[in-house]
Amino acid sequence: MKPAASSKQRERDFHSQPADHAAPVASGNGQLVTDPSKPSRPGKSDRRKYLRQYINWLWPFRKHVALNFILALVVVGLDSLWPLGLKMMIDLISGSRSNSAIDARLPHLSLKTVGVIIIILLVLKQSFDSIRSYSVFLLNSQVIQRLRNRLFGQLMNLSLNELGDMKSGGIISRLSGDVDSVGGLIQQAVISPGVAMIRVVGTVTVLLVLSWRLAVAALIAMPILGFTSYLWSRRVRPVYRSIREDRSLVDGRVGETFGGIRVVRAFRRDKREQKGYSLGHHTVIRKQLFAWKNELILEAVWGLIIPITPLLLVWYGSTLIQQNRASLGSIFAFQIYAMLLLQPIWAIVNSISQTQKTLAAMERIFAVLEMQQDKPDRADAVDAPATVDEFRFDQVDFEYREGKPVISDFNLTVRGGMTVALVGPSGAGKTTITDLVARFHDPIRGAIFLNGIDLRQIKLRSYRRMLAVVQQETFLFDGTVSENIAYGLRDASDEQIRDAARRANAHQFIEQLPEGYDTLIGERGFKLSGGQRQRISIARAILADPRILILDEATSNLDTESEQLIQASLAELYKNRTTFVIAHRLSTVTHADLIVTIDAGRIVETGTHDELMERRGFYFEMVERQRRSMGTLAEA
Repeated sequence: MKPAASSKQRERDFHSQPADHAAPVASGNGQLVTDPSKPSRPGKSDRRKYLRQYINWLWPFRKHVALNFILALVVVGLDSLWPLGLKMMIDLISGSRSNSAIDARLPHLSLKTVGVIIIILLVLKQSFDSIRSYSVFLLNSQVIQRLRNRLFGQLMNLSLNELGDMKSGGIISRLSGDVDSVGGLIQQAVISPGVAMIRVVGTVTVLLVLSWRLAVAALIAMPILGFTSYLWSRRVRPVYRSIREDRSLVDGRVGETFGGIRVVRAFRRDKREQKGYSLGHHTVIRKQLFAWKNELILEAVWGLIIPITPLLLVWYGSTLIQQNRASLGSIFAFQIYAMLLLQPIWAIVNSISQTQKTLAAMERIFAVLEMQQDKPDRADAVDAPATVDEFRFDQVDFEYREGKPVISDFNLTVRGGMTVALVGPSGAGKTTITDLVARFHDPIRGAIFLNGIDLRQIKLRSYRRMLAVVQQETFLFDGTVSENIAYGLRDASDEQIRDAARRANAHQFIEQLPEGYDTLIGERGFKLSGGQRQRISIARAILADPRILILDEATSNLDTESEQLIQASLAELYKNRTTFVIAHRLSTVTHADLIVTIDAGRIVETGTHDELMERRGFYFEMVERQRRSMGTLAEA
């Protein structure tokens, strides 16, 4: 079996050719060059494990499942009775009557009475069937809602690396299509085939009692159907799983493409992205064609058996009538029972088909649900302290990839209430330091202490309540200005929101928007300028009133005038807060209590602005380079 490509390899393949993990792609002569029936798939032990997890997941709904099963049995029972009534009517009209065991037990009723009984049976059957359908829909809705909420909560608590591997499109695919498919698994895999088997047994029993000879004629094609369906399910299930994986990859790339549409257009990559999208869907379509080809074979077998079975019954039944071994009503009843017999068999086959698709979705969902949550609280974890007295890095090492250190032997002690500026060249590790402060990552070696307590010993949600982050890449949600400012403090009053906006120098431009604070700003705030988005992001942090504040190039998107206006507000915000500031524009951090110069993940020097300038070291050289650069720009 060809091993599945890694997620990064599949991403590269997306831009160049259809995914090669057993994908059926067209060669020059249009032939399939790989076998799509053999993509990589979880082992049997994995599938059994996921099925056990799904059964455990459904256990709270066991009473509802039992109710649906009982209702289905009632419908089956009623559906098995009315053909006998039709047999009686035809026998009464034709005057014929066979010597079967059922004929001997059927009462002698008038034609009118039999007709009324049939109508009553059909009405009852349809009524119970409607109640059962609604009950199944209600059960599926409850399962889907609970599963989707659980999956969403799990995704929210996965590590950033795992979320990045799945991509936004893959996440949405699991939350929507996969969950919808799995929601109906109990009906497809348990109720429907279970009831169908009971219907088959009941119908076959009636047929044997009516006439074992006609029963043999009606059942002769059933082994062919069963064997064909078994072969079909063996080939198709892996293909459907692979189709879902490819769709997730395609959807993820679409989300990235339109999320970065400005970059795509600026670098003239629209044709390339369109080609990649087309190739990705080409792979999906080829796999679908392979699956559909197998489905057509199965449908062709059914298409022959359905008309042949009643013809065989009529031909053979006429011979039995001539021999007085069957009545005319029996022939008609057999025709109906044959159709009723095909229904549950088709239900079983269709259940197998749908279950194959659903199991592929189930495996994707439960694979996510069993992932290790990001930084789960320890059993003896404590709540975060109310104040920050000391923040200390103790021999901290960190790496994104094994053997590639980003932070090495990092030692730093920060007193509560200090403003610490992290400066250094691009790639020095400044943002990684703040990510460690925010506990987006944990050190590989060493530890970070808050008031002498290891951050890993503090409950994560409790610690995050102390934080506010303003990033260089400003992210705003599709909503109103007020909703975005109040994102970190949902019960904030209008006055608090406006006060935060004033302190971030955002109130004036917000008032000039078409609907002021109630203006919808669009996805990612695309209706605002970069500087306006940044000021709203700063207002959001101000309103959150954090104990620890992280500013990652927070003023990078502001023009000089706006930056000068909010520097005083930021200085006010820094008071009584432990603040970590990243800034390439060194003139904005001269006020910092402590400047930490970082290069290649290591501390080069620390001190105040004046102290570092006196040393004429690494920081001094950075300041001088920026001054010369700014002077050159001013002359230009």
